[in-house]
Amino acid sequence: MTSETLRIEVDGPVATLTMNRPGKRNAMCEELLNALDAFFSAPPKDVRVVILTGIEGHYCSGLDLSEHVHRSAEDNLHHSRHWHGVMEKIQFGGLAVVSAMFGAVIGGGMELAASTHVRIAEDSTIFQLPEGRRGIFVGGGATARVGRLLGPDRMTEMMLTGRKYSAEEGVALGLAHYAVGAGEALALAQKLAGKIARNAPMSNYLMINAVARINDMSQADGLFTESLAAALSQTTPDAEEGLRAFLEKRAPKFR
Repeated sequence: MTSETLRIEVDGPVATLTMNRPGKRNAMCEELLNALDAFFSAPPKDVRVVILTGIEGHYCSGLDLSEHVHRSAEDNLHHSRHWHGVMEKIQFGGLAVVSAMFGAVIGGGMELAASTHVRIAEDSTIFQLPEGRRGIFVGGGATARVGRLLGPDRMTEMMLTGRKYSAEEGVALGLAHYAVGAGEALALAQKLAGKIARNAPMSNYLMINAVARINDMSQADGLFTESLAAALSQTTPDAEEGLRAFLEKRAPKFR
């Protein structure tokens, strides 16, 4: 599944996907987007967690504008909807995705990061939505994902002014969960991925798929959905093993 633009390494239940566009700050071209789509559409059977990162000191600098400028309005509409479909697979496909970020997390790179579940930012990380300075508008899901993290008012200000946020500011605002030093993001991502991979598979699936959706529901609908998710999780063999292990004061051994 490895392509020129996306390196894929699998180590047991953890896959590491490295965006590989040297000299382009890993800008998202059609080939890279399709490679991500292919992986998340049919991931290796035993993979439970994905680490997503980049090369040459950058995570992803956003949309490759050299491709974007030649598209018609109709082409741009379909391209945006393709982005939405790929980001949906990343967020709700059932795999936990950890972003190891550094350097540029800009535009479409922020949209990509916002679709992942755990975000680690090195001190070189820059978060920015510069579309307004290019005469364009976000199209990869920022209004639905980044807007939920920042709030629509702060996102509007960020887009209007081209404001940049640092790693520590990103943690305070919800763009990242961890701020680490130079060269430390991947190691922490691997540690957290190992921890997540040891969870019960159904628990991970429900956390990934239920929490964000419940947040979009009315309180009554959300609470009912929570009860359904709890009932489903608590009748699995892994739930029995988890409770038994707790009572026996040992680590659980999930499927």
